[in-house]
Amino acid sequence: MKRLSILCLCALVTLYGHKYVLSQPYSYGERNSDLGIRVFQQVVQSKPLENVVFSPHGVASILGLLLPGAHGETLKQITSGLHYKKNGRYRMLKKLHRSVTAKSKQGVVLIANAIFSQKGFPMKVAFVTDNKVNFQCEVRSLDFNNPQRAANEINEWVNNKTKGHISSLIQADMLDSLTRLVAVNSIFFKGSWKSRFQPADTKMKPFKGGNGDVYTVPMMSQLSTFNISHATTPEGVKYRVIELPYQGNTTSMLIVLPYEEDTPLSSVIPHISIATVRSWMKQTYTRKVNLVIPKFTVDAEVDLEAPLSALGIKDMFDENKADFRGISDEPLYVSKALQKVKIVVNEDGTKAAAATTAILMARSSPPWIIVDRSFLFLVRHKPTGTILFMGQINRP
Repeated sequence: MKRLSILCLCALVTLYGHKYVLSQPYSYGERNSDLGIRVFQQVVQSKPLENVVFSPHGVASILGLLLPGAHGETLKQITSGLHYKKNGRYRMLKKLHRSVTAKSKQGVVLIANAIFSQKGFPMKVAFVTDNKVNFQCEVRSLDFNNPQRAANEINEWVNNKTKGHISSLIQADMLDSLTRLVAVNSIFFKGSWKSRFQPADTKMKPFKGGNGDVYTVPMMSQLSTFNISHATTPEGVKYRVIELPYQGNTTSMLIVLPYEEDTPLSSVIPHISIATVRSWMKQTYTRKVNLVIPKFTVDAEVDLEAPLSALGIKDMFDENKADFRGISDEPLYVSKALQKVKIVVNEDGTKAAAATTAILMARSSPPWIIVDRSFLFLVRHKPTGTILFMGQINRP
């Protein structure tokens, strides 16, 4: 029997550049993010000189949508990749979803999930119910025999959920008469800097790209107090981490920069893991510094099949091995897993008013931290340890 296809898509956007240590064992948010970080490492291996932006949580969310329908080796691979325990995972995923999307007056994380199924396609009740209960997942019927109309409806949903920042996620040629299911996860993050950059302080300055070329880009600057951490890779490469909190203090951006100007970012990224991020948070200290970082807008598309397969989550892409009997009695496999991300980092954030920050006076003159070469960033939800977004910036 010809296997029918599932399309898995993530549409993600974070806007406006917008010492907490979690107790053992790792939370579900951290487990989700650890897989996503490893996927990111796979992607940047093939793109060491390009801008790469990515959502670790988005990948875990899509796999979470498929989890109730997976069986056999397919289920084992997804569960193992996410470091989930056999029991209780849906209850914990539901709790994680609520925690990350908790309403705040200072910032917003919106996560939306949807399953678009072929009209008349019989999905099992338990699969639909689990996704509605645990992920507030919408379920809609489309006619994939009209691929352009179906693509338009999915793109309209994504456009609405990402506030117009990702208008086109899917192409009509990704769909055909054998498509039975399209699973979509959308993440929208918008945060205001706790310590705002003043537009008048933004100046055009040189930035050394990953390829060695020097570009002139708008660089934001401010004198303020930040959490700083220092770390060394197993190979002895030293780097620093700067934490820029958003208003509300539940989310922050971590910027990772090698100490030596000629040290490539690729010598640091393979060292990053959830355990590494935890160690940064344990070692942070507060320091008044002159911080200079670039404004940037980056969007990227990542095909997830190769990196997930390299990490052992491969049977779901194999027409002969995929086991999704929990979705339907008809044989299914994942024909494509795609993620689109857009990042916008600038002075303001969502609020026009400046935030007031307590300034601790240093005994000596504040040092300069100038992010004028390739760097890594992570946007982290502090209460759960979830990495919402991360990126390699080689040219702002």
